[in-house]
Amino acid sequence: MALTGHYFQKKECDRKVAYVELSQGESFESALRRFKRKVQMEAIIKEIKKHSVYLKPGERKRLKAAQAKKRMRKRMRRDISEL
Repeated sequence: MALTGHYFQKKECDRKVAYVELSQGESFESALRRFKRKVQMEAIIKEIKKHSVYLKPGERKRLKAAQAKKRMRKRMRRDISEL
């Protein structure tokens, strides 16, 4: 069985690209701040980190449970300190 080229073609996917346009008289620093905020709001970095390492389904489940425990402990600690 011969494999043809279409098996190896990359899938076209929607890639998020954040960009900002400099307004008239706007400094580079303020545009850079806007760009960083936009990247953070669109969760581009988070998405890249998520896909950079493969996690098995069981590992993903354990990680999710560990994060839930951590959130719960943090919430409990905060509730106790408010009393």
